[in-house]
This record gives sequence, C-alpha cells and structure tokens, in this order.
Amino acid sequence: MKGLRWRYSRLPSQVEDTLSEEEGEEEAEGEEAAPAPVPAPEDPVEPQLAEASHVLGASEIRQLSLHLPPRVTGHSWSLAFCTARDGFSLRHLYRRMEGHSGPVLLVLKDQDGQMFGAFSPSAFRLSKGFYGTGETFLFSFSPQLKVFKWTGSNSFFVKGNLDSLMMGSGSGQFGLWLDGDLYHGGSHPCATFNNEVLARQEQFCIKELEAWVLS
Repeated sequence: MKGLRWRYSRLPSQVEDTLSEEEGEEEAEGEEAAPAPVPAPEDPVEPQLAEASHVLGASEIRQLSLHLPPRVTGHSWSLAFCTARDGFSLRHLYRRMEGHSGPVLLVLKDQDGQMFGAFSPSAFRLSKGFYGTGETFLFSFSPQLKVFKWTGSNSFFVKGNLDSLMMGSGSGQFGLWLDGDLYHGGSHPCATFNNEVLARQEQFCIKELEAWVLS
C-alpha cells in the first residue's frame, strides 16, 4: 500500500515535469513563429528621367514621386510631349500619346511662374465622355506641394476633345482645362477633387507644358 501511495504521490510531479517540458516547447515554438519586426521604411526610389524637365526641378520631382501610386514607384519617366520641342497643339499631344496606355504626369508652368498639373492613370485621348480612375489627382506648387485626390463624389476624371482637355468637374466648372492651342487654360474648384485654384488666377496662359509617360 505504501508503494501504491508512493506511486500516486509521484504522478503529479511527473505530470508537472511533462507539462513543464511541453510548455517550454510551446514557448520555444511560439518564439519561432513570432513575426519578424517590420523593417523601417526605406527612402523612396527617385524616378529616373530620360531627359531633363523644363518645368520641374529635382525637389519637385522628388515630392511628386511620393504621391504616385505604388505600382509606378521606380518607373522611368519618358517625355512623350513638351511644348518646347513639339509646339503648342493639343492635337499633337494626342498624337504623341498614341501607343501609350499610361499612366501620364502632366506638368505646366504658366506665365506667372506657377507650377501645377495632374496625374492620369490613362494616356490622354479623344473621348465622348469622361474616363479614368480614382488614382487621378491634381496638384500645384504654391510654393509648397499641394495634392488634391479624388473625393469620391463623382467620376469626372478626364475628358478630351479637339478643342480642350478637361480634368475634374462639378457645377459646370473644371478643376483643370486646357484649350486646343495649349496656350490658354483655366482652373476652378470642383467636386471631383475638392481642389483649390491651381494657378494664381482662374484663367492663365501656359509658358511650358510637359507630358511624362511613367513606364
């Protein structure tokens, strides 16, 4: 009987030892399964331009690249159209867009020296209605960069005809529009982007315009 009591008194100890060993194994396994700490974010990859911009400097390019969709991060920028090389013509801009699917970064400098523009996930083209996605946005440097993203209130992203190129709309006003000569343009607050007037005045004259294909 004493032997039985001895065995009985040892069982809890053996079980505790076993449980202690199992718990130790579980803790070890838990440590191995713990996710690795998230690495600190690296500096954004600066875009590579095929040629120099007449509108944007290195600082403006760096700031804009931070607001581009992640899918185009690190893509090279190719100058598809610029007024300094190709002249002031919207039709010529459309022709230079042929064969490109986008995305496109449109940058302008007006006669007052103000820099502003738009990002479109699709290449500019003639269209009967508006096209584009919620990745579309407007921006201006005044002098600090201001980016106006899609509000979700409507889908009036981009529309192009032979006489004008329009981006963003609401209440009969366009966030950004350019005429067929790519010389005159306008900017008004619109529901699509809830933007400010991009230029210093609602009506402006274009000094330089560039369209960069990001691919």
